[in-house]
Amino acid sequence: MPLGDAEFDKLGFALKSEINTIFGRSLAIRALDSGSDNSAEIELNNLSNPYYDVERFGISFVASPRHADILIVTGAVTQNMAIAVRKTFDAMPSPKLVIALGDDACSGGIASGGYGVLGGVDKILPVNLKIPGNPPEPAQIINALLGLMQSLRKK
Repeated sequence: MPLGDAEFDKLGFALKSEINTIFGRSLAIRALDSGSDNSAEIELNNLSNPYYDVERFGISFVASPRHADILIVTGAVTQNMAIAVRKTFDAMPSPKLVIALGDDACSGGIASGGYGVLGGVDKILPVNLKIPGNPPEPAQIINALLGLMQSLRKK
């Protein structure tokens, strides 16, 4: 069940506080589709629309992995995308945080074990957080990011 506006805003501003404590600036996210059906991308892109507007919470999406704090990978990792996923990860500055978004990225999905699919993102990259769902809703994504930020602050 989707969160109401007030609950989503409360979650978002809690995330903004954690981001400011850890980074002292906005959180830069690089999204990468490694072979998905686009359902997770639609929900991830919804975070930037006027309804959710996550930029007000200190989250921005960047085009270059060199500017990214977090790599969010959607879709099962396919044979033809494995090198691109690895190169994107390698281009990120340290510390490198990776999130597998959606059931396919978490486990490989229904095509796992097929010729063209290696499996979930954790088959080729160290994954810090898995956000299951088919697809996960924007509130689930924000809540999971909040949990990740809280765990980083405690380290």
